[in-house]
This record gives sequence, C-alpha cells and structure tokens, in this order.
Amino acid sequence: ACICEKNKRVTNCRRMGGACWCDSVGSGVSVNCNTLTSKCLLMKAEMTGAKSGRREKPKEAFEDTDGLYDPECENTGVFKAKQCNGTTCWCVNTAGVRRTDKHDADLKCNQLVRTTWIIIEMKHAERHAPLNTESLKKFFKDTITKRYMLDGRYISSVLYEKPYITIDLKQNSSDKSSGDVDIADVAYYFEKDVKGDSIFHNNRLNISIDNEMLKFEKTVVYYVDEIAPEFSMKSLTPGLIAVIVVLVLAIVAAIVVLVSSNK
Repeated sequence: ACICEKNKRVTNCRRMGGACWCDSVGSGVSVNCNTLTSKCLLMKAEMTGAKSGRREKPKEAFEDTDGLYDPECENTGVFKAKQCNGTTCWCVNTAGVRRTDKHDADLKCNQLVRTTWIIIEMKHAERHAPLNTESLKKFFKDTITKRYMLDGRYISSVLYEKPYITIDLKQNSSDKSSGDVDIADVAYYFEKDVKGDSIFHNNRLNISIDNEMLKFEKTVVYYVDEIAPEFSMKSLTPGLIAVIVVLVLAIVAAIVVLVSSNK
C-alpha cells in the first residue's frame, strides 16, 4: 500500500515500478501518483463523492457558469468531446468547459478542441505590507513549476496590478510532449488550492509572500481555445448582450464622428 500524495480522491493504492498507482474514485481508471491526475477524472471523483454525501464543500462556489457536472472521460483520462446530462448534450474543450449551446442527443462534436491559453485572475484581500511584485512573480512561478510540475516555458506571464494577480498559461498541442502535464489540469489543481479545497493528500498550499499570508477574495478562470467557441446570441447573458450592444453603438458613434469630421 502507498499514499497518493497528489490526489486524495482515490482507492486501492499499490506500488508498481517505483510509483504509487491508485484507482480514481468513480471511474476506476488507474492513475500514477507521481504526476497530476487529469481534470476529467477529478471531476468524476468529486461528483461520485457528492452523490454519496461525502464531498467536502469548498469555501467558495465555482466560477464556471455550468458548475460541476459528472463528465464522460476517455480511458486516457481526457474529456470526451461530447458531454450529456440526460437528453441534453454539449461540446467541451480539453478543460471540460462547455463551448457550444446545449442541444439534444443528436449533437455532433467532431473533435476535442484544445484549450491553448488559460488566464487565472485573482483578487487578493487587503494586506498590511504592500506586495512586492518580484516576490509575487517568483512565488507563483516556483509554485506552478514545482507543486504542479508544469514546465516553466508554459507560464507566459504573471502580472500584478493591485489588487489583481493574473497568471497566463499557454500550451499549444504542438509544444506539448507526452510527459508534460496539461495546463487545464494545472489550472484545476491550482483553483482548488486557492479556494481551500486542495486535491493533494494532506498538503495545503501555503501562500505566504514576504512573511505575510496572501488571502483571496475572488478567483476567475478564463479559457481560450484553438478554435473559437460556438455560442449563439440567445445563449449569451443579458449583461453580455448589453456590453456587445454598447460596443456596437460606440463603434457606430465613432464612425458617425469620423464621417462628419471628414466633411
């Protein structure tokens, strides 16, 4: 027997070939505990826990518009391109996030579209000492490369504009070698850590920068895919439609000003 340090939602752990291998809860897929478990298997395990009433409640709700769902995973652990809940189906990206409107079961999702860019935006609470930008950048780059095992070349930037910290992870399918962890899995582990619902076994993330704890008020994750998502206007929220309309009006107004100033 062994302990899966990088995933507490597992059973039947055993040592094989110098690594600890365990069965992921809900799917029974064997996972190597020396690396991160895929987001699809983690979501499946969390849903299984929720059904049996064992799930630990995170301190904050999910920012994802659809929240947690019970995903269909391939044997490799990646999301199936088409996900369904009863008779309602939709297509997802490699991060398992919905990228089409919801349809009936006849929906065709021809390919699993890759998420190549993930933007993690965090708003921190007030601090006694101002945050040193260099300390902050070093902390997050070190944490992402060591704790989540992501090659540093996939961290394209860590920006700080008080009180917002923005981390950009970029990874094209052509860059990614077979041994590399996926940015979608890294972002999921990181989001869970920041929200106080760590996936790691007895290993909470301690975010202390310049000897003062860093607390977060809000964390939002944005996904950018290789191919643009396919949402229709009717599926957009009224607020987003209002923003689009305002933008269109602003552009029209600018054209009118341009035309009249050219006369």
